[in-house]
Amino acid sequence: MERLIVSPQLLLIEAAARGRPPRCPDCATLGRRVHSSYWRMLGERPAIGRKLAIRLRVRRYFCDRKRCGRLTFVEQVEGLSERYRRASLGLKQWLRAVAVELGGRPGERLCRALNLQAGRTRLLELLEAPEVPARAPRVLGVDEFAFRKGRTYGTVLVDIEAATVVDVLPDRTSETFAAWLRDHPGVEVVCRDRATAYTKAVKEAAPDAIEVADRWHLLQNLGAAVEKTCQQHRACLRKQAEQDEPAEAPVVVLPMTVLPKTPIVDRTRDRYQDVHRLLKRGWTISTIGRHLQLDRKTVRRFRDTPLDELLACAKDFGAHRREQLRPFMPYLHIRFAAGITSGRQLFDEIDERGYTGSIQALRQYLARLREGTIEPVRADLPSPRRITSWIMRLRDALTELEEERLQDVKIACPDIARACDLARSFHDLLTNRRGQLLPEWIRQAEQNAPAPVRSFAGFLRQDLDAVTAGLTLEWSSGKVEGHVNKVKMLKRTMFGRASFRLLRIRILTHP
Repeated sequence: MERLIVSPQLLLIEAAARGRPPRCPDCATLGRRVHSSYWRMLGERPAIGRKLAIRLRVRRYFCDRKRCGRLTFVEQVEGLSERYRRASLGLKQWLRAVAVELGGRPGERLCRALNLQAGRTRLLELLEAPEVPARAPRVLGVDEFAFRKGRTYGTVLVDIEAATVVDVLPDRTSETFAAWLRDHPGVEVVCRDRATAYTKAVKEAAPDAIEVADRWHLLQNLGAAVEKTCQQHRACLRKQAEQDEPAEAPVVVLPMTVLPKTPIVDRTRDRYQDVHRLLKRGWTISTIGRHLQLDRKTVRRFRDTPLDELLACAKDFGAHRREQLRPFMPYLHIRFAAGITSGRQLFDEIDERGYTGSIQALRQYLARLREGTIEPVRADLPSPRRITSWIMRLRDALTELEEERLQDVKIACPDIARACDLARSFHDLLTNRRGQLLPEWIRQAEQNAPAPVRSFAGFLRQDLDAVTAGLTLEWSSGKVEGHVNKVKMLKRTMFGRASFRLLRIRILTHP
């Protein structure tokens, strides 16, 4: 160091390189003759709250090897400088860490606060994708993530044993995944959800690999089948409740029940008509999905589900917001029949009895009572989602009241009771890893289960080997789902302005 210049905002160090003669970067010949010297500026990490810069004098050497195409080369200070860089190696590591964590614009704002000179373009230039290993990991997890939900999707590949992202693919097609498996052999176990594209790719490119269906997705699909069963047999619960209702309970006289005029009901009816109109023309599900900008699963649901059931689901949309009001509905109907229709007065009365919800929910319910868009409720009927939660949870996690109400539901509807028994036996197979008993469970479900559970059993039979492995082996897609959540976080921090290349680099470099 030759000189130190101190100012209120900047520390400037003037120094000269005094190391051993360097070697030519092309032919590694030791430099012996000095050509010239010059000054170069290097940014460095701040010190004592001030910016720090180094004005470094370096020497240029001749390359004396005649066969080398390079005439001269410049010496570098080890641990400080490198070719074509105006920042020290230490500062470069700092900036790269900021870019990995925050990206461009947020990283630029942090650099200004830390007295680091770096724009968003410079930060992004420091990001380089790590090299993908030539061989695939032994246990590979694969799942999709959305670039734009409902439109475009990508694929993330995870090493399950190391819990790290291996690579990111630009789409979720079977061809792209199969090509990756061919270029990176060595996979022995593939953990996946029930996406058919990934199954097809594994069978084509890695036929010897063991496919493992994810257990969480299996429970999710089973829960959807149970909830659909509860929705279809809601009339059984209502009939049982009417039989148990005392004869002296006052009845609310209402007009004929009609569906409420809500946007979601109108949208459901219009969407059902559009899907079936295009189906009559011979359009495929994929073509209809692209035309109406819907997912294929949504189009398939509107094709296979009756309109009445779709409208019932749309009518009950947001029912979870009224769960706090549901225990007080019989009392409200009694008071409404007695002529007490003031929302404020009824709110004060049920508030004294333990109501913890909002007055807006009460007023909306009273408005539907006046319009005749709901039936008079004399008993507290549990919603299909609540019944499903009682069935899918462990018995030890249920309270005594919940267990009693579930028993009442099972007594009122044998189909729900059968779905409950099958769901709990499947949960027992999954928890205790008894995959060898799965064929017997499927046979029982296909014989006397409700239609939604029977359909779920049919899907399991089509993917029997992977589901059996999922109920037997220790591997699952849990770590993959964690990385998918991390991808969503990175997308939000980049405000949707990231190209696939930049997003892939951030996913691969983010710890």
